[in-house]
Amino acid sequence: MKRPERVAVIGVGILGASVGWNLSRHGAKVVFIDAGQPGEGVTNWSFSWVNASNKTTRKSYFDLNVAGMAAYRELARTIGPDSWWYPSGHLRWADDPAAETKLLKTAEQLANWDYRAEVYTGAEVCRRLEPALTMPSEVPVVFYPDEAWVHGRHLVSRLVGQAVASGAELRSGTAVYDIDTGTDGSIQKVALSDGSCLDVNIVVNAAGPSASHVAELIARHLPMRREPGAVTRIDCTQVPVHRAMHAPHIEIRPDGDASVVLHSREVDALIDTGEDPAQLARLLHESARQVVPELGNARIAQTRVAHRPIPADGFPSVGAVPSVPGYYEAVSHSGITLGPVIGPLLASEILSGERNEMLADFRPERFPP
Repeated sequence: MKRPERVAVIGVGILGASVGWNLSRHGAKVVFIDAGQPGEGVTNWSFSWVNASNKTTRKSYFDLNVAGMAAYRELARTIGPDSWWYPSGHLRWADDPAAETKLLKTAEQLANWDYRAEVYTGAEVCRRLEPALTMPSEVPVVFYPDEAWVHGRHLVSRLVGQAVASGAELRSGTAVYDIDTGTDGSIQKVALSDGSCLDVNIVVNAAGPSASHVAELIARHLPMRREPGAVTRIDCTQVPVHRAMHAPHIEIRPDGDASVVLHSREVDALIDTGEDPAQLARLLHESARQVVPELGNARIAQTRVAHRPIPADGFPSVGAVPSVPGYYEAVSHSGITLGPVIGPLLASEILSGERNEMLADFRPERFPP
């Protein structure tokens, strides 16, 4: 493999951290650049659910997410799982006949794709898995035992810390405001908002919601959806749930020993109607209390509305942009699940020049200039 002289990784969420860590492991000179702090953007304000059960619209996308799940297990063995890796499975159930039928049909499809899915009654779940839940005793509940959740900020800190210890550089609290290219169109320099200028020959655009702006710096159009999402953390004396779950109208997962994360697509739909974050948090908390009564006494700690980094067609944009030698993208809404598989695949492409077939459907050039 050839070794780039210097790689600028723009954006240090889970995708940027994974790409940079893998490059650093193979001897590349990496500089991480983030306008904020590593792992504290969308990565820290995500439901952080590692899964492929919600990725069935395209088989290649499902397969990539399954590979991401496997990559997490390997990563946990490599760097140690403590503080960030929670492979406790995932529960999902519905409260109306149409949604219930769709849920069970999806579970059947997944089973046909050799993806483990187990169906229990509500009574069995409350007795065997989650005694703090309140749900109808006969409602079918799908349990995906191979799914997980991750503490994204802790994982990013671990990856970046190891890369820096191996010689990588971290520039946090400063944004990229310009990218210079040579007469042949190749990457030459990045200019930062702190006044510094870095000589680089590779740029990885992993800037999440700001990825389209970074792309504009090389005169590239990267169309992105606008999909804001509200996430609330509530503090608990004792966390009453043991795994991530999609209950009717609310998503709930643990967030360590004294906190729970809440999210809801239904609440997200209110963001553009003028609801303030405090009201969104109250709605999330009330929905969670209906499912887990013990959460009624919990305290709302933090709420953030973050913009999901979703390319216009809903699928990742990963790989080289041939018209700009040295420029690569790593942009995806599923960054939490996909980080540990996109990281090594993109690092290998950068270092060897060879594209992996697993990424064939997600190439940046599908978006015209």
